[in-house]
Amino acid sequence: MRIQQELNALPFLERESIRRVVEEFPFRTTRHYSQLMEHSGDAIGKQMVPLVAELQDGDGYEDPLAEEALSPVPNLVHRYANRVLWLVSHECAMHCRFCTRKRRWKNPVPLTEEDLEKGLQYISRHEEIRDVLLSGGDPLLLPLERLERILFSLRSIRHIQIIRIGSRLPCVLPQGIQGDLADLLARHHPVFLNLHFNHPREINGESRRACECLADAGIPLGSQTVLLKGVNDDGDTLGELFQNLLTMRVRPYYLLQMDLTRSTSHFRTPVSRGLEILKGLRNRVSGLAMPQFVIDLPGGHGKIPLLPQCVEELREDAMVLRGFKGENCSYPLLPGESFSLRNLMRS
Repeated sequence: MRIQQELNALPFLERESIRRVVEEFPFRTTRHYSQLMEHSGDAIGKQMVPLVAELQDGDGYEDPLAEEALSPVPNLVHRYANRVLWLVSHECAMHCRFCTRKRRWKNPVPLTEEDLEKGLQYISRHEEIRDVLLSGGDPLLLPLERLERILFSLRSIRHIQIIRIGSRLPCVLPQGIQGDLADLLARHHPVFLNLHFNHPREINGESRRACECLADAGIPLGSQTVLLKGVNDDGDTLGELFQNLLTMRVRPYYLLQMDLTRSTSHFRTPVSRGLEILKGLRNRVSGLAMPQFVIDLPGGHGKIPLLPQCVEELREDAMVLRGFKGENCSYPLLPGESFSLRNLMRS
C-alpha cells in the first residue's frame, strides 16, 4: 500500500513520531480511498494520513459540540427540541483526521442492547421529536439485521416523521453500498442520507455507482462538506466538487466550518475564507450546487448559517445590492420597508 511505503521511507524519528500519533489517534482507511491518494501530502492524503501536528495542536475541545453533556441516555444527543442525533454505530470505514469525534476512536462507545432500548424509550416518550438522525461511526456499516431493527422500531413510533442517516461509505467504501442495503432503506421511507464528500477526486466510477444505487431506491441524497485548509479551501476545487455532486444526484447541503476539535487546528481556515469562496461561486455554478455555509457553535449551541454580505446601502425607498459581477443595482422598497430591514439586519 502506498501509504505504508511512504511511511517506511521516512527517517526513523519521523516514523516514531507518527507511531505516537497513532497510539493516541488510531489510523484506519480503506483500499478504495488510499488508491485515490497520489502522495501523502495531497488533498486525499491529508484527510487520511496521521500527522505529528495532531499531537501539537492543543487548542480546541475534546467534545466541541457538547454531545456528551447533551445526552439524556447513552449515545443519544438531544440538542434541538424536535430532533435527536443517535450514535448507533461506533465503527467507521476510515478515520478522517479532522473528525469531531476523535475522542471516541481509542475508547469506542458501542450501542448495547440495553442502550438501544433506552434510546427507543426516550424517543417514544418525547412526542416533540419528529426527526431522528442516525450517525456514529457509520450506520451503514451495521449488520443489515440490526439496521433493519433500528429503522423498523423508529417507524413504529407514531410521531417520528423523518429518519436521516449520516454516512461517508459512498465516498470511502462505495463497494459497501449494494442493492440489499438500498432496498432495506427504501422500506422505511422517508429516509434521507447525509453523505460526506470533500474533494472532486473522491468522485469516481465506484462512488458514482454507489450514489446511483441509493438514488434509484428513491433516497434523497445530500452532502456535507467540511472546509479544510490545504484540501479544498479554494473556489475552483469546491465549485468542481459541488457541480459534480449534482451529476450523481447528490445535493450539496452544508459547507461546514470545521469544528474546534482538539488535534485538528492545522486544518482550520479563517471563517472569512468560506464566505469569500461562496461569494465567488454565486451565479458561477448552478443554484442547486450552492450549499449553506454554517458554523456548529461550540458548547452545543447549534448551527448558524453565514452569508456573504450583498447589501451595499439601505435607503428609505431602495436598497443597493451588489450583483455577482461586482456591479451595484438599486432595488425599490415598499413604503416603511427600510425600517423593518434595518431591524432584521441588526438582529
